[in-house]
Amino acid sequence: MTHKIAVAIPVVLFLSSLCTGVARAQVATSADDATCMPTADQVRQQLRMFASRLAKQSPQETSFTNRNVRIKAIPGVVSAGAMWTKIWQEGGNSADGIIAEPDGSVLVAQEDYDAVLRIDANGNSSVLVANAKGVGSLSMDRYGTLYGGLRTERPGSTKPDKNSIENAIVVLAPVRKVIADKWADGTMLTIRPNDLAADGHSGAYFTSGCLYYADAHGATVMAGKIRTNGIVFSLDYKTLYVTNGAEIIAFDVRGPGRLARRRDFAMLPKGSYGDGMAIDSKSRLYVSSNAGVQVFDKAGKYLGVIPTPRGIISVVFAGAGKKTLYAVGSGAEDANGQPIRQGPQHTAATIYKLPMLAQGPSGRAK
Repeated sequence: MTHKIAVAIPVVLFLSSLCTGVARAQVATSADDATCMPTADQVRQQLRMFASRLAKQSPQETSFTNRNVRIKAIPGVVSAGAMWTKIWQEGGNSADGIIAEPDGSVLVAQEDYDAVLRIDANGNSSVLVANAKGVGSLSMDRYGTLYGGLRTERPGSTKPDKNSIENAIVVLAPVRKVIADKWADGTMLTIRPNDLAADGHSGAYFTSGCLYYADAHGATVMAGKIRTNGIVFSLDYKTLYVTNGAEIIAFDVRGPGRLARRRDFAMLPKGSYGDGMAIDSKSRLYVSSNAGVQVFDKAGKYLGVIPTPRGIISVVFAGAGKKTLYAVGSGAEDANGQPIRQGPQHTAATIYKLPMLAQGPSGRAK
């Protein structure tokens, strides 16, 4: 995982077990499920521990400076010598969950600013959705419905209404609607949603240490014994890919909230941990990491890395013909070259774009 901390919830999340079988996962009927459903007190304690560690870090430890990169050719993916172009930056947790719009622009979630921002190819930005309290990730289903993952505030937040912001999976457009802000048993949703993938059936899978599904019945546990972050569907929506630390795992999708046949799909290079994910028109997977964009073919074979100017947390194909790869980098520098550290996470974000040989899938946002 890069600078983005997915949820900062208890380590016991990593010890929970897979909810086996094709049937929809049930809520809190076993100790394994319970570890994926921490109490509010457990979450608050872990967030305070994260904030304490962050406060003790030196400026060097929290600095994510630019680095010189030289891109090598990956056949059919990217040309040798291709160059990243910086198009946008802002302080705070200001860009995550990047997805593409039909006109070629990109959308990002701005957790620290409670907004969804639209950014065009030249870096011009405008607010698409305002007053989206705590929005930290985005997804758009095949019908154009925009979903968001809302997150409670971290320690250090200065928002005047911070105590009223809740964890939830919601529809942000065309009409706002809460999909799930509770577990399926009716209790408060205690986890801070990380990345999500809307399934086109009025629900969404999302990550937060474990793997979950949210619909009108509430949020349920899909899989434990996992360290999830990035998530993306196959081109036919029959397979769900999820990062698991240094691995990518796959599930068969048997219906809304019904997963089966969990299996290892690919391994990242030693020392790399997957964050966000995207897919191209040839079913290659693109995984953001500190080193850059890790690329895998449709069978899980590693094709190489596209190095990036800084560690990245989210990627997507967008632009004309979806022939441009956009990446969200952790950190930014001010006019004097000094790291920008704003918001509860003492961070910033930079967006880069890269011309590609590969092409993103048509008819979908990611």
